[in-house]
Amino acid sequence: MSQTRRSAAWALLVTSVAGFMAALDNLVVTTALPSIREDLGGALDDLEWTVSAYTLTFACLLMSGAALGDRFGRRRLFIAGLTVFTGASAAAAMAPGIGSLIAARAVQGVGAAVMMPLTLTLLTAAVPAARRGTVYGIWGAVNGLAVASGPLIGGSLTEHVSWHWIFWLNVPLGLLVLPLARLRLAESYGADARLDIPGTLLAGGGLFGIVYGLVRGPSDGWTDPVVLTALSAGGVLLLAFVGWGSRAARPMLPMRLFRSRAFSGINAASLLMFVGMFGSIFLLSQYMQNVLGYSPTAAGLRMLPWTGMPMIVAPIAGFLSDRVGGRPVVAAGLLLQAAGLGYLACVVTAHASYADQLPALVLSGVGMAMYFAPAAALVMSSVRPQEQGIASGANNALREVGGALGIAVMSSIFSAYGGYTSARSFVDGLRPALITGASVVALAALAALVIPARVAGLRTAPAEPAAPALETTAG
Repeated sequence: MSQTRRSAAWALLVTSVAGFMAALDNLVVTTALPSIREDLGGALDDLEWTVSAYTLTFACLLMSGAALGDRFGRRRLFIAGLTVFTGASAAAAMAPGIGSLIAARAVQGVGAAVMMPLTLTLLTAAVPAARRGTVYGIWGAVNGLAVASGPLIGGSLTEHVSWHWIFWLNVPLGLLVLPLARLRLAESYGADARLDIPGTLLAGGGLFGIVYGLVRGPSDGWTDPVVLTALSAGGVLLLAFVGWGSRAARPMLPMRLFRSRAFSGINAASLLMFVGMFGSIFLLSQYMQNVLGYSPTAAGLRMLPWTGMPMIVAPIAGFLSDRVGGRPVVAAGLLLQAAGLGYLACVVTAHASYADQLPALVLSGVGMAMYFAPAAALVMSSVRPQEQGIASGANNALREVGGALGIAVMSSIFSAYGGYTSARSFVDGLRPALITGASVVALAALAALVIPARVAGLRTAPAEPAAPALETTAG
């Protein structure tokens, strides 16, 4: 094996494992909440914050993490983020009370926000352009599996071992990856990268307000003064961030990037995809347990045709995107995902058989898998090499906001039409929520069609003088 191929293989291993850890912790806690409450106590709001504290810091700091990597070294910051994440996972596993668990989850989100956007940048630097689609396919398969299988892994560990192990799981993985990252990844920097302090504060504050409001809205009510204030302030700060990015000499996220149809299209598609997918998985995992009576492990196993499909299909989708371009693969995948959710809305009942649900789960799984790999390639190829770190951070931030928005909106629709009082009531709320999810993912497919038929690096970037290449140093 050549040195280039060895470097690419190591980069894929390191970034995929790190990405899996960060993506898994979005939903891994959900099925463990009853056991956590039994051990540590706490009110319902406290339990919600064991999920939300991670989402909040993760979403708010993603773009800042990418910018810090460009300035101080992507490998260096990746290792720092992974160290923080691993240490915070151990602290969460040993938390003596609900307050300390919430604090550890918030610190986990900080570490994940630093390392997650840098996984794609480091992988891109290590892999030749002609083979990136296939490699992104494998990376996307691992990340997609982590997002979708979080409830299964969390439920299985909680049911058969202990809820503490949903956090202990990260520790040996982190300790394995840290030395590999130091020895096998090349260091790289953004060309003439400088920290954008006003942009960092505006983006972080705006995302905090939006995500906080979305997290609290379903439980506190959308007219609650704190929720309205958070959403309003967040919106104002994000508008100020857009204005700053349009006129500043060296902004964190140059708004000119959105003049690229490829960059705008794939980010809109990503946001909408995560709205529909996160909200659907959140409700369907509860449907299988609360209505159909499956244990957490049994419910997770029955969702494997959806959640496990990325491991099979995503590498194939990445290979296809190298041959025919990412746009048709992403659009087709999103349409299949929408069809699967629409199918589920038609067949869910208080006594639905698994055979009735299986075709919809397969459609959704294939569609999700076809989205992940080409989407990563489209994000990275829609900007210049020196802008790939912040492009990855922006895309990941939009995904996280989409996930929080999806859970909030679909939970509100569920509550408006049904509830937890009976199986019939749950199904009455689930159906319109799934129809909403299907409609949003169908809109994501339309957004994907805005992307030019062929996207290849600088050809889609706005025309301006060429910037210096990335600075790289070997490990």
